[in-house]
Amino acid sequence: MAKGINKERIVAAALELLNDKGMDALTVRALAARLDVQAPALYWHVRNKQELLDEMSTFVMRRVTDALSRIPPDAGWRASLAEYGRILRAEYLCHRDGARIFSGTRLSDPDVVKAKEAWLARFMAAGFTLVDADDALDVVTAFVVGFVIEEQERAQSDETAPDRYSAVGRDAWLGEGADLIKAVGRLRDDRHARFGRHLDIVLDGLAARLQR
Repeated sequence: MAKGINKERIVAAALELLNDKGMDALTVRALAARLDVQAPALYWHVRNKQELLDEMSTFVMRRVTDALSRIPPDAGWRASLAEYGRILRAEYLCHRDGARIFSGTRLSDPDVVKAKEAWLARFMAAGFTLVDADDALDVVTAFVVGFVIEEQERAQSDETAPDRYSAVGRDAWLGEGADLIKAVGRLRDDRHARFGRHLDIVLDGLAARLQR
């Protein structure tokens, strides 16, 4: 086993590599080079790239769980879910390709998984069935993942091809007419406000389901 190498150091280096180079450059070989070890040394701690991604996701979700623990128990289901969505988005945005790389992973820390227990109980106390409570968390998670994937792709395109999503350039390309489409395109410039509006739509749907 390589001296000084542990799982925590590997995950920290992997997150640094992700932020520097992006998901496509995150390989075991590149990570070993960053840590100045041979690739086999990493396999003492993570058996393959998928297990590495699981550990990275678990690190991020620990941060999410810690932030969620500060939400008052009497905050209400809607305020709690809205804050969950905002916290998850913020954590994904901390990392390049964050939403892409952490979706579909499996958490490796049982304490992080168990933190969901209190949330399910909170939503059931508000009137959700167990299935609907679980679905509510899954739907908000899926919404955040999809939104942030698009958000990060556009942000990275702005760095490499700043005119790609230019509203002015697109309007000129569309030519005459399409006034409503052009107006909507200009509204899309504020991604933070758009996130809040879309999250409200998701929560409105959950509220309607609760009132059936």
